[in-house]
Amino acid sequence: MNRRTMSHCRTTILRIIPALLMGLLIAGTAAAEDAAAAWPIYRGNPSLSGLASGTLPERLRLLWTYRSEDQIRSSPVAGRDTVFIGSYDGKVYALDLATGTERWSFDTGSAVEAPALLVEDTLYVGSLEGTLYALRAKNGRQRWSYATENRIMGSANWARTRDGERILVGGYDNRLHCLDAGSGKVAWTFLTDHYINGAPAIYSSGAQPLAVFGGCDMLLHLVSVENGLELTAVQAGSFIAASAAVSGYQAFFGNYDGALLYVDLSQSRILWEYADEQVRAPFFSSPAVNDDRVVAGSRDGRLHCVDRSSGKPLWTFATGGEVDSSPVICGDKVVFGSADGRIYLLSLSDGKELWSYEIGAGITGSPAVVGDSVIIGAEDGLVYAFGPSP
Repeated sequence: MNRRTMSHCRTTILRIIPALLMGLLIAGTAAAEDAAAAWPIYRGNPSLSGLASGTLPERLRLLWTYRSEDQIRSSPVAGRDTVFIGSYDGKVYALDLATGTERWSFDTGSAVEAPALLVEDTLYVGSLEGTLYALRAKNGRQRWSYATENRIMGSANWARTRDGERILVGGYDNRLHCLDAGSGKVAWTFLTDHYINGAPAIYSSGAQPLAVFGGCDMLLHLVSVENGLELTAVQAGSFIAASAAVSGYQAFFGNYDGALLYVDLSQSRILWEYADEQVRAPFFSSPAVNDDRVVAGSRDGRLHCVDRSSGKPLWTFATGGEVDSSPVICGDKVVFGSADGRIYLLSLSDGKELWSYEIGAGITGSPAVVGDSVIIGAEDGLVYAFGPSP
């Protein structure tokens, strides 16, 4: 290669590199925007941490509403510019994220309280009749269905194994069901001693994904997604009515006796337990967890915030009704609903109210945070979408 050719190559490379770097920057920015614009699963991610990547303003305004034909106790999920939510009218609705316009609905024939799960182009959702449906996210057409032996109250979750993608869902037949995502065929079932109310969280221990879940048998179970074998179980002291949140090797959950617990999954033992001894009420809310705080709602009508490392109380916020709605942490704010008919936005640092909106009907579902917007359902049968004030 002569000097002229080498000089030409160097010039060409120097021209290409900035373009490549710009392309990578644009791709990275687009990926981050896509992640912020999606809430594909109850609690936001397979670990069910209740942690959003978007940014919420200090005040929100109502963007749109959509009315179903009965009360909504389910939690919305969002992806592909669409909101998906179930209703007690037996239908699963797909709504345009920007306008709330209905894109399609699917009739399950039974009330839908369980939040949906969106994985790529398929929506998985269970009914109170006990059937899990796999629907095409684009048009709501059924791909397959799987019947359990009792009602499904909690969201499905998913994990990738050596044999492919797996869908996991618990039910009132006392079983955790593991299904092939593409066909709906059973990979395995795990039998417990009582109802499973919440969703299984996914914890990856090395290359092996584990399902972390509790129920009315008063145990927190760790089960291999690969083969359905239980690695260990931790005694929770009372019923576990909601889902556990997993962060790293740590699991956080509340029980029916009014305690919020932190379990070290690597040691299978409880490291701390928080409870307000003066007003001890059940936790039906799943906690939200960030690097230093754990936040959960209680049937004492309050949202509780504790230090993650020690379990010591940092603040509580009182509402006018039970807080079964699971909170979502978004940056320095936390958003949740209450049975008093209001949705609240609080400062995470001190629990001070920044904004609230009176819906007037009870809220039991958890909000979905999509970018700078919040979507939530209520017992008046309406889906509400809130965004930044102008």
